[in-house]
Amino acid sequence: MNTPHSTRITLEETITASLPNVTDYLAEKTGLSKGRIKHALNCGALRIKKSRGGFQRVRRATASVPAGSMLSFHFDENLLAIKPPQPELLLDLQQYSVWFKPPMVLAQGSEWGDHCSLLRLAELHFQQKRQCFLVHRLDREACGLMLVAHSGQMADKLSHLFASREMEKHYRVRVAGNMGVTEGSITTPLDGKNATTHFAMLEENDTSSLLSIQIETGRKHQIRRHLAETGHPVLGDARYGDAAPGGLHLAAVRLCYQCPVQGRRLDLDVSPEKIGRFWQ
Repeated sequence: MNTPHSTRITLEETITASLPNVTDYLAEKTGLSKGRIKHALNCGALRIKKSRGGFQRVRRATASVPAGSMLSFHFDENLLAIKPPQPELLLDLQQYSVWFKPPMVLAQGSEWGDHCSLLRLAELHFQQKRQCFLVHRLDREACGLMLVAHSGQMADKLSHLFASREMEKHYRVRVAGNMGVTEGSITTPLDGKNATTHFAMLEENDTSSLLSIQIETGRKHQIRRHLAETGHPVLGDARYGDAAPGGLHLAAVRLCYQCPVQGRRLDLDVSPEKIGRFWQ
């Protein structure tokens, strides 16, 4: 465990005797005030794994913890201080919803919390509580369309659309430099797996090119890695290119699929204006 005065504190241990109040226990073990611990719990920084099942986030400050449970508490003062931008609900079909995720919002939380994640923000949005399940991912720095399922069964159906390539995924990306070609495909395997990225030129100038992208696969950072390989990394990509004050110029702008709720094909898109305000 880090020292109590560190901005990052990690506590992972198996509870040998039942705890009547988890906040009291964490305050004693970490030296943090109860107020800071309650805030951290509300942000999802505490996870408990009981004798059966996996880790579950515990937010109730007065929660008890049975003996034999595994406790995982990750406190990062800087992370917990972040107030994430709010995603926009575009379509609510009850069994799942469609959102516009702004940059700097995670798809889902981590061991350090979930208050900056789309799943948690979507959960808090609805007055009547709903379960929220991850269906697909979008890089934290990127913006654009995301689906959130509200039942395990619907999560399976939507995930199948992505896995079976029945979900058309379109992106708009601005890259460094002039591509010099109007369209093409990049098929370099990533992480030992097939990966296919199609691109078409929308506009270009002396310093950058605006591309329409469609991907057949969904490897980690696929678009960013494939475009960096061509010598034209996505603008603002600190990992595979160069950081820029305007952020990552990558947006998920269109999803086309057979809706499992309405039984018809949906073609969802967002306007260039909606994403343009994030590209400075």
